This record gives sequence, structure tokens and C-alpha cells, in this order.
Amino acid sequence: MAAKKTKPKASAKSEVTGPKAKPAKAREPAVKRAAKTKAAASPKARAPKATPEKAATERVAEGSKAPAFSLPDDSGKVVSSASLAGKPYLLYFYPKDDTPGCTKEACDFRDNLRAFNDQKLRVLGVSPDDPARHLKFKQKYGLTFTLLSDTEKTLANAYGVWVEKQNYGRTYMGVERSTFLIDKSGKIKKAWHRVRVPGHVADVLASL
Repeated sequence: MAAKKTKPKASAKSEVTGPKAKPAKAREPAVKRAAKTKAAASPKARAPKATPEKAATERVAEGSKAPAFSLPDDSGKVVSSASLAGKPYLLYFYPKDDTPGCTKEACDFRDNLRAFNDQKLRVLGVSPDDPARHLKFKQKYGLTFTLLSDTEKTLANAYGVWVEKQNYGRTYMGVERSTFLIDKSGKIKKAWHRVRVPGHVADVLASL
């Protein structure tokens, strides 16, 4: 009697030929996917750029009321326009302590201070330098008048002398050398802009 043929059992392995199919990647959680999408869509975080300093909008005119101020002097004591009310004074703005032009101008005011005192006119120098630097500058050159510290450029802006400047192709913000004569009533009697140091103090005295 012939033996009964049995069908071979199906192999547990897949009969698919060719390269093995790659297993599917595990799906990322929805929250993680959303975070990645948001990060890709938004620009790279950057450190905020410093806000550029703005130039003064306009200069004060002769005959107009002098801007009010309250600033520390070279000793740290506050000097204000209110404390000078009823007295004439001279404000001269300069860029920086202990630089050639500013030193020459300060020494010219120092050497002619008696003539200003004779006119009962107080001389006040103003720059963005801090009180400590002002004090060193005064001591180094024997300056005998007050220097005001306008570190925030508030007074320079109020007078319209904080401006954009150019030097050797470089653009930057700085003080435009200027002088203002304020009379007893608190008005600007005379203004000198873009001052050239040589002969300037003599011109101021001549105007008195």
C-alpha cells in the first residue's frame, strides 16, 4: 500500500524574497514633534542688538529758554539750573577729558577765568565723562572751574550738541564742541557751534 503524501508545513519565515524590509521607526510623541516643527519654523535666537544712540533733533536757538538740568560735578555734588537762577553762566560742551583739543580749551578758560569772574559769569564745562575722570582732569591741569558730568547725554541732547560725527571715514556719535552764554533771565544770549579751539575763549570774552 502506497504511503500517504503529506503537504509540507508552511515555513514560519516569510516567503518574500529580496531585501529585508526595514522595521518602522517608533513614532515620536506629538508634543516632541510639535516642538521640533516650531523650532524649525522660528529663526535662530540671537542676542538683542544694542539700541544705537540717537542724535539730538535740533539745536537750541539764541533767545530761547535754556534747558533745565541737574548734574553731578567733579566732586559728586549736584549742580542744577535752578541753583543758578538769577545769575549768568557759561556752559561749554566738549567731547572728552584729557584729549588734545579739550585740554587746550580747558586751559584757555582756566587762564582767562579772572576776566569771566570780573563779569560775574560762572564757567561750567560739560562732557560725558564721569565725576572721577573730571576730578583727575582738573587736578592734572589745575583747572579752577566746575566740570559737569553728563554721562547720559541728557543735557547735550537738550542743547542739540549730541550729534553724528565722522572722522577718517568712521561714523560715530559724539559731542559737537559748543558754547552757550545764559543770561540772568535764563535765556540763551549767545551760542557758538562747531567751535574751533584756537581763539575761541577770546571770542567769548569779546562778546561780553
